[in-house]
Amino acid sequence: MKTKINLKLLSLVFALLVSLGLSAQQSTPTQENETTKVDVYYFHLTTRCATCRAIESEAKQDVKELFGNDVTFAAYNLDEPAGEAKGKELGVNSQSLIAVKGDKKVNLTNEGFLYARTNPEKFKQVIEEKIKPLL
Repeated sequence: MKTKINLKLLSLVFALLVSLGLSAQQSTPTQENETTKVDVYYFHLTTRCATCRAIESEAKQDVKELFGNDVTFAAYNLDEPAGEAKGKELGVNSQSLIAVKGDKKVNLTNEGFLYARTNPEKFKQVIEEKIKPLL
């Protein structure tokens, strides 16, 4: 009788351990997905020219159209405390447009200044080409 109880108890403990192990494995991908999300950041100063404003508006619109909710967009003013802090976190200290996934950074600043105002379709194409591989 004791053997049957011990076997049942042992089976129950084993099933519990297996269940806990599976739960831990299932939560890992969610945590990985959160840390591997793609974010696009535009850093600017308080005083901005027409090109700077075009970079922000075009990039924001393009990211939304191309990637929906799969990629986020945020703009930060480096002259404000929140922007300065985010800039330090990402190693940015001047006007920049960057895509970030984990520890990978893709700099889109030059393309922004080249195309956002004069050739927005080309700018959209560059955004798609550079961000798609990060997904």
